[in-house]
Amino acid sequence: MADISGLVIVSTIIFLIAPAFIIVYIFVYNQRKKRHILEKQQMQLTFASELTKTQLEVQEQTMQTIGADLHDNIGQLLSLTSLTLNSIELDNKAKARQKIDDSIDLTLRSIKEMRLLGHLLQGDQLVAVGLVEAIRQLVSWMERSGRFEIIYTAGDEIAANRNADKDLIIFRITQEVFNNIIKHAAATEITVDLDYAEGALELRIADNGVGFAADEAPPARHGMGLQNIRKRAGIIGGEAAIASNVGQGTQIIVSIPYP
Repeated sequence: MADISGLVIVSTIIFLIAPAFIIVYIFVYNQRKKRHILEKQQMQLTFASELTKTQLEVQEQTMQTIGADLHDNIGQLLSLTSLTLNSIELDNKAKARQKIDDSIDLTLRSIKEMRLLGHLLQGDQLVAVGLVEAIRQLVSWMERSGRFEIIYTAGDEIAANRNADKDLIIFRITQEVFNNIIKHAAATEITVDLDYAEGALELRIADNGVGFAADEAPPARHGMGLQNIRKRAGIIGGEAAIASNVGQGTQIIVSIPYP
């Protein structure tokens, strides 16, 4: 009889406690679910904010490039055209003909440069042609300075796997790396490799510049740019690895889940 009473008591206690456990479990589950939803919303807001910031930065960088090119390249071509035309001596037909031909050539070169600027004026729309082509045009602008020899390779598979939002951020990362090279690396050779394999895109940019001790904190002039590269890669689920030694150049590898 005592055993039956004890069993009844234990059963009653379990019966009373079980709903409480269920209620606690449901409460904890709902709290975790709400927290997960909030974290997901926060991540989406962060990504949208970074995307807008990146678009503005690409546009700003584009306008800086246009301003520099108008001053350094097209401005010089037009000045040379004006000087050539003003130096024409009509009494000497042979020399006049040569200078007119030279002026025509300079004018055609100016028109060509203006057309290239027209493409660049599209800013972030540059990425609409595809990441491979957008970086190719960026490389072309770098080469036109005459300061760098650049080797650029890109996998054919990338064109078939596209993500416009990620493309824009990857393009901005590329701009950031190039800006660091221009300002700090004192490099003459650059290699750019863009590969896609097994659901991931890898961007590798290496230079033969002065480099720095990568196992130490980077110099202040490098630090902010490198932080931005890592931050942007992280926002789209990727990572950036930086390898450098003093006097041996720098290599940056950015790996992104893609598309």
